[in-house]
Amino acid sequence: MKIALLGYGRMGKEIEKVALQRGHEIIIKDSGATTYDIKKADIAIDFSIPDAAFKNISHCIENQIPVISGTTGWLEKYHEIVELCNHKKGAFIYASNFSVGVNIFFELNKQLAKMMQNLPQYNIAIQEIHHTKKLDAPSGTAITLAEGIIENTDKIAWELDAKTSEENIPITAIRTPDVPGTHTTTYSSLVDTIAIKHTAHNRQGFALGAVIAAEWLVNKTGVFSMRDVLNLG
Repeated sequence: MKIALLGYGRMGKEIEKVALQRGHEIIIKDSGATTYDIKKADIAIDFSIPDAAFKNISHCIENQIPVISGTTGWLEKYHEIVELCNHKKGAFIYASNFSVGVNIFFELNKQLAKMMQNLPQYNIAIQEIHHTKKLDAPSGTAITLAEGIIENTDKIAWELDAKTSEENIPITAIRTPDVPGTHTTTYSSLVDTIAIKHTAHNRQGFALGAVIAAEWLVNKTGVFSMRDVLNLG
């Protein structure tokens, strides 16, 4: 595949390494300061910044280029991208986290929530830890975890840096140098604690998942997720 990298920061460089190892070609490396012809690419991978993501994704769909995005912090416009993609018969995948392990973790999180839904003595909390250069808080991964719990319990929302309540899920966001990403979902009662945790050791897992998703999306039409890519549905 001929790949356009929209966003050439640390994740973009890691994706480049994995893509080249898998026999693909990087023809565009956009860090926000260059012009490019997106039509030369077979697919685009967006790991840019929140302010640029919507424009990048729209530009790809308008030009019939399949695009995947791992940029978080822009999702208030997600429905607009879905409408555009369906109207243009394009192809799009968004994931808060492309790691294969994290997407398995998402499914475990949902299953645990189902099992705990009728046990009100347990308080639910989510903690995420990332590097200090991460721009948004909480992480998109933490929000996805919270949404998975909300779908399967009587919780109605998540709240950053809040105390435990009957209605909301508190999320704690910690920023520490050189941490790729650690996420923990905890159920605590007076007698015990149940926790599931995913720890990323480096960015390679995120990059590999993104390239796998790109390979899967070529020649497809529609809006998909990593559940589709990994056949977790």
